[in-house]
Amino acid sequence: MHSSFATIVRRAVRVWIVVGLSAMGFARERGPRVEVVCPFPPVPVRIDQQQVLVYELHVTNFDTVPLTLKRLDIFANEDGSSPLSTLAGDSLAAAMIRVGSAGSGAGKDTPTTDPGGRSVVFVWIDLPSNRALPTGLRHRMVFSATADPDSPGATLEDFQVPVSRDPVPTLSPPFNGGIWVAGDGPDNSSLHRRTITAIDGHIYSAERFAIDWVKVGPNGDSHHDGTTRNENWWGYGEPVLAVANGEITEVVDGIPDNTPRNLPPVTLDNIAGNHVILQIGPTRYVTYAHLENGSVKVRLHERVRQGAALALLGNSGNTTGAHLHLQVTDRSSVLQSEGVPFVFPSFTYLGPGSEYEVDKHVSVPWVNSIPPGNAVIEFEPVRK
Repeated sequence: MHSSFATIVRRAVRVWIVVGLSAMGFARERGPRVEVVCPFPPVPVRIDQQQVLVYELHVTNFDTVPLTLKRLDIFANEDGSSPLSTLAGDSLAAAMIRVGSAGSGAGKDTPTTDPGGRSVVFVWIDLPSNRALPTGLRHRMVFSATADPDSPGATLEDFQVPVSRDPVPTLSPPFNGGIWVAGDGPDNSSLHRRTITAIDGHIYSAERFAIDWVKVGPNGDSHHDGTTRNENWWGYGEPVLAVANGEITEVVDGIPDNTPRNLPPVTLDNIAGNHVILQIGPTRYVTYAHLENGSVKVRLHERVRQGAALALLGNSGNTTGAHLHLQVTDRSSVLQSEGVPFVFPSFTYLGPGSEYEVDKHVSVPWVNSIPPGNAVIEFEPVRK
């Protein structure tokens, strides 16, 4: 699934630079005629030995000509001498989408924004785990009003984005052991990462760190004896567990499971299928989506303990195969919320899903980390 309702104060950082611009060049040196917005500041999280800063820059073109973002330099506020990250050329184009393009990112990568249009830059910064985290980030953005790569362009010199100091929740596994693929998990180009939802006049990125958990069986695959029956999928019917102590804030059950490989009409009401939302902190909510019809074991406002069985893994809602969509957000809403990171205290990394073989794979212990996208990992069974 791509794409949960409670309250926070959203931090938006806006910069307006209203300067005339002609098709032949910039009329003044104060900068390009754009608005830049960071809807949600990065919350640092660990992936193996790296700290990762993940956020978006929304760029709206207020000029009468197309504007091309030629270069993006990102600096730590504490150290302005050399950039933490630089995007230019193909790497910059690959990190951008034009709002309204097919598939919200499935269209051609381009750093050019049409007049009146908006583009989104998906920023992903890797830092060594032993490096002090910056308190904020400063952005230098070079725009050009021409297609000439040698054009000097105009520069937005100091766009600021704060770095959040919010704690990252540590979750216990949502299953009692097993080998699982972290489908479309944290990665700057995954479908979850690139999903932005517009509802009731606001935009949200609820799936920024979402994972589609698919169980891997002893045959090294997600299913056995064909894919036409839900029961042929190794994960179907797997108990889904509370990842922390908390209170149930939303429960939906009664939606039929899909026939595998067949997707029913999807609406805002059924996109998550049968699902449960568990509040684990003042502004931290865990969504469990696509649960088996009739399997939900908890009630609204019920308090549960870590490890308690909530439901069974199913194939309901916006899904074509049995899996658990799990995400952590800042509000109790599947879609109208912002996705935030989380970590597991330990798991074994078995390598990328594209390379996994039952008898031939790496086996590396990872601690206090979120899994990378499409990795195969193993959770240890819970000792009782």
